[in-house]
Amino acid sequence: MAKKDLVGGSLWDNYSDQVADRMNNPRNLGEITEEEAKALNAKLVVADWGAESCGDAVRLYWAVEKESDKIVKASFKSFGCGTAIASSDMMAELCLGKTVDEAVEITNLDVEKALRDDPDTPAVPPQKMHCSVMAYDVIKQAVAIHKGIDRSALEDEEMVCECARVTLGTIQEVIRVNDLTTVEQITDYTKAGAFCKSCVKPGGHEEKKYYLEDILRDTREAMAREKAEQEALKPDFSSLSLFQKGKAIEAFLDAEVRPMLKSDGGNMEISDMKEEDGKVVLQIAYQGACMGCASATTGTFNFIENALQEKVSDTIVVTM
Repeated sequence: MAKKDLVGGSLWDNYSDQVADRMNNPRNLGEITEEEAKALNAKLVVADWGAESCGDAVRLYWAVEKESDKIVKASFKSFGCGTAIASSDMMAELCLGKTVDEAVEITNLDVEKALRDDPDTPAVPPQKMHCSVMAYDVIKQAVAIHKGIDRSALEDEEMVCECARVTLGTIQEVIRVNDLTTVEQITDYTKAGAFCKSCVKPGGHEEKKYYLEDILRDTREAMAREKAEQEALKPDFSSLSLFQKGKAIEAFLDAEVRPMLKSDGGNMEISDMKEEDGKVVLQIAYQGACMGCASATTGTFNFIENALQEKVSDTIVVTM
């Protein structure tokens, strides 16, 4: 059923068209057999992961090329809601062509962003983000199986929420990756604290070693310290030459902007850069699918300029 077929459609307005499409038409659904992996000169890896709290489960198949350690084929099977299917489908797609060490760096935010219709609108409501968290959890399980190591070597397995089976390492990582600021957001993303609530703060029906409010406070404080240390080491943008400013801008675009555009078949380049009245004026040109995109001059354009001003320098002005 398509989004447009739903009466009212208000609930589905919180889901992207990509999510709706992949719910019904997953591209990577299926399994990989030993024979298929052998024909690809690859090792077959099969990993399972599930969320006991909601009953969702996913099985991930990888064919890992023996010489390069690259994932040459990826597929999945899922028992769960439509969002779990869409997230698992995109997760498998993001693994393709990556080495195992590169794949373990894929986060739930990468999965969710890849499912967006435009860079500024989340693909799913916050309470469904746990589906994409499960997607990168199964990647870690697959990496552990492939390397023949215990999963605990990939993250801290100290359990915080017994109801939802969410670990300390997962909560800390989700806070960092998604820049969470409230306990409610942690619950939306991971389901930790959604049930008996004894892990939210002291005073519940059982005493805990870790509480969400303390983990959030400590993680945010650590993030603030790290950011301050990084800022102290960075040269003042205004003191850089125009060439150095260009290099800093290109590095940010490569890391934060272009991957998002490329995921939708587009890209961008800086066609001109100059300094005027204390401002760095960038003229950009879209490439690929971005050239005909309706949001190229609105949402996408504003995202690029705002991101550069916030993360690089507020003296940057973007034009087309």
